[in-house]
Amino acid sequence: MVGRLDFIYSVRVPYSSQCLYPACNSRVKSRPCRLTMRIWWLLLVMDAGSVFSQDTCRQGHSGIPGTPGHNGLPGRDGRDGAKGDKGDTGEPGHPGGPGKDGIRGEKGEPGADGRVEAKGIKGDPGSRGSPGKHGPKGSIGPTGEQGLPGETGPQGQKGDKGEVGPTGPEGLMGSTGPLGPKGLPGPVGPIGKPGPRGEAGPMGPQGEPGVRGMRGWKGDRGEKGKVGEAPMVPKSAFTVGLTVISKFPPPDVPIKFDKILYNEQNHYNVATGKFTCHVAGVYYFTYHITVFSRNVQVSLVKNGVKVLHTKDGYMSSEDQASGGIVLELKLGDEVWMQVTGGERFNGLFADEDDDTTFTGFLLFSSS
Repeated sequence: MVGRLDFIYSVRVPYSSQCLYPACNSRVKSRPCRLTMRIWWLLLVMDAGSVFSQDTCRQGHSGIPGTPGHNGLPGRDGRDGAKGDKGDTGEPGHPGGPGKDGIRGEKGEPGADGRVEAKGIKGDPGSRGSPGKHGPKGSIGPTGEQGLPGETGPQGQKGDKGEVGPTGPEGLMGSTGPLGPKGLPGPVGPIGKPGPRGEAGPMGPQGEPGVRGMRGWKGDRGEKGKVGEAPMVPKSAFTVGLTVISKFPPPDVPIKFDKILYNEQNHYNVATGKFTCHVAGVYYFTYHITVFSRNVQVSLVKNGVKVLHTKDGYMSSEDQASGGIVLELKLGDEVWMQVTGGERFNGLFADEDDDTTFTGFLLFSSS
């Protein structure tokens, strides 16, 4: 019995990381759990009772279990278990950093000369390298030949205005410069008030005799008269001009000059703009034109036929044009002036300071 008890007392709860009782899942670090200890004490008491029952006649009921003793010392570490199955392959790790350069190997023997093949394709140009360090300053070289003059550079910016310098000595008087071009005419002024009535001109020449009347009855013989005066020379002349109202006349019709400078015989008709011959003979006609704002193209017309032409182009300032002609006229012939070529050529101008005139007069009669 003593040997059996020694065996039972020698039983120790094995040390493990988990309780041996299936219902207990507590982890054990240094000592067994209380439930396991109670079970072992109960088995120990029952086994002791069975031993005593063999030695004695009869054993009574088991007493109340005593208080569990203190936890025993931890058991020895168990043996290592068998090697488990190989686990799944883990995810690849991040690539490591580059390793240090290895030791430079020995120089190998030169290879055999290769065969010359066809020239390869030219490779792409490499990137530009960083600039090198400045080398030492070289010695000054000999002076080179003079180079060709360079191209004229762009005009520089205007500099700041300098201060006013001291007044220099008075220079010699220079020669008179050439006369400058005539300036542009000023704007046309307003129409002035009519001037005072001029004095009456001299008496014009005697007109031509009228149509011969019917012959009358023969009269009585009269007394011998005195010696009469010489017959009067026939006269015919006129000078007319344009005004501010009649300037720039319409084309292709007689120009109506409404400024009367001389028309004593009234051979020029202001209403029609025509001169009518009342004394047959040779006449001289002339005109003077002030050109402004437009070109001028005029003609002197005799009985509807243009006998004299004058053209003048306007050049941004006042200009003058004129013409003259000698004509033989018969009684009733008509002479006038007119613009030809349209309104682009009617630049006949007149104002208080500029005139455009038309003149005609008898040189000698043909009767």
